[in-house]
Amino acid sequence: MVMNAAVLRRFSLVARAASMASIGLCIGLWLRAKTVDQEERGNAERRALFVGLWPPTLWLIGDTAADTARRGAER
Repeated sequence: MVMNAAVLRRFSLVARAASMASIGLCIGLWLRAKTVDQEERGNAERRALFVGLWPPTLWLIGDTAADTARRGAER
């Protein structure tokens, strides 16, 4: 199935926006981890680190979609 270049460009923007939003979510979770008691802090910090892995993945998905749209438009 071949996707329309405009759809891929739009998806690329959404993926990049999600990448930036996940950075904010990671920072928010990390700050929240500082407010919980010591017993729950480990889980809260691990959750923040897990969300911190999302931005590069989402950004690369957006880059791939943009490159695919650009190659499709060149044909």
